[in-house]
Amino acid sequence: MSKLPNISTSIFTTMSQMANEYQAINLSQGFPNFPVDQKLKDIVIKWTQEEIHQYLPMSGYPSLLEKIAKLTQDSYQRKVNPSTEILITAGATQGIFAAIQALVHTNDEVIILDPSFDSYEPSVLLGKGKPIRLELNEDFTPNWEAIAAAMNSNTKMIITNNPHNPTGKIWTENDFNQLELLLDLYPNVIVLSDEVYEYITFENKHISAHHRPKLWNRTVCVSSFGKSLHITGWRIGYVVAPESLMIEIKKVHQSLIFSINSIAQYAINDYIDVVKVSELGNFYQQKRDFFRSLMQETKFELFPCEGTYFQVASYGHFSNENDLDFVKKLVTDFGVATIPLSPFYDKGKDVKCIRFCFAKDDETLIKSAERLMKL
Repeated sequence: MSKLPNISTSIFTTMSQMANEYQAINLSQGFPNFPVDQKLKDIVIKWTQEEIHQYLPMSGYPSLLEKIAKLTQDSYQRKVNPSTEILITAGATQGIFAAIQALVHTNDEVIILDPSFDSYEPSVLLGKGKPIRLELNEDFTPNWEAIAAAMNSNTKMIITNNPHNPTGKIWTENDFNQLELLLDLYPNVIVLSDEVYEYITFENKHISAHHRPKLWNRTVCVSSFGKSLHITGWRIGYVVAPESLMIEIKKVHQSLIFSINSIAQYAINDYIDVVKVSELGNFYQQKRDFFRSLMQETKFELFPCEGTYFQVASYGHFSNENDLDFVKKLVTDFGVATIPLSPFYDKGKDVKCIRFCFAKDDETLIKSAERLMKL
């Protein structure tokens, strides 16, 4: 009997397979198609020749843990203990899974804000928790009245995703104020803050849970080197949490994977000294602006994009097709693969919106827009 009877092949896998089958331009999965920094590749080549191919400590390469602590201090003015409050993970998804398995118990309720990333609910279900799916407002901002109404003595965790995938929204100061007011009423609730796109924000800068001292003792922050350094295939991220929570997360982590790829950790440890993640937002803002300018010539209605490398667009004003059929038609008839938003919603709510990934080279974006103009 299946533990996850309602979980099927992810929409990301499905659309990438269709893109390959029909030789379509793939704007579906969230990965860059441009080269990785040559400096990083050179560092990797160097370390492959060294004898560093055995297990590293379970928490991570100590020097890299120190570098992450410094990055957190420089980015957010938060001091964390590298030996007790940081854990290197096999991508952000594994960090999220380990945190939920460690901290959510049978019948604990976990609030998930839809549209939401598809790994959240299965992780809660495998931990025998109860996912409480709540919709964001129509403009994809948090609905604090609905969140407040859903919280009770059984609420164990709220999962936040900021900057938000798939919509590109970022939280405001007021959002954090509202969250903190609610947490004052429910002192046992833990925040799982998915911040994998933390360095990819534009006009308004990212506000992190790291910025909020009131949250530090009850928040698990999840970050991604894959997203920040354009190396999604490396599957490496990290978790920052207070020691009391991290002790439990590490118990799951060591049973699940023990330690992370040694070469990747050594390489990132060196590379973090020469890369400026603070400039990542400017890099992607240029791509966002370029893609949005190209899309002005299409029928799509673009939503604001405040962060991430995703652009949500509405098509409901010119087509009544459900979003799953619509994206399949885009692949088969127009040669562009995108992601529908319905799989991000409980029970597959169809809001007639799709998601584009603009983390692509200019030639790819131009060709995509040319094809989409034919709609």
